[in-house]
Amino acid sequence: MKYFQKELSLKPRTRGFHLITRDIIAALPELGDLNTGLLHVHIKHTSASLTINENADPTVREDFETHFNLLVSEEENHYQHTFEGPDDMTSHIKASLLGPSVTIPVTKGHLNLGVWQGVYLCEHRNHGGSRKLVLTLHGT
Repeated sequence: MKYFQKELSLKPRTRGFHLITRDIIAALPELGDLNTGLLHVHIKHTSASLTINENADPTVREDFETHFNLLVSEEENHYQHTFEGPDDMTSHIKASLLGPSVTIPVTKGHLNLGVWQGVYLCEHRNHGGSRKLVLTLHGT
């Protein structure tokens, strides 16, 4: 069994849902060393999250952003944790709904995602800055 772990810093992105599958693959030349394994991707932030979903039609990402803004609206006045602005607590809630990590099977040196699947960075802050991911790859 082989184990690899590294930290990947992503460039700052605007608020929304961004495909980062290529960034992850580019950071892991070790993928080619594995026939069978798993990649665990964890984000080290509480106001951004990760998910796997549609990778082809950009309107899916727009619809995600629209839905989450309706579901967890910044227009509400019942939030107490607003030290960093109206997107502060709402970003934490959205991140908790989606979660901080995804696990992807590795098969014959490649991420074994479906044809229409990609990994998203879900940036919930208006100005989130650079985001750090921990990539843990293991297998044979």
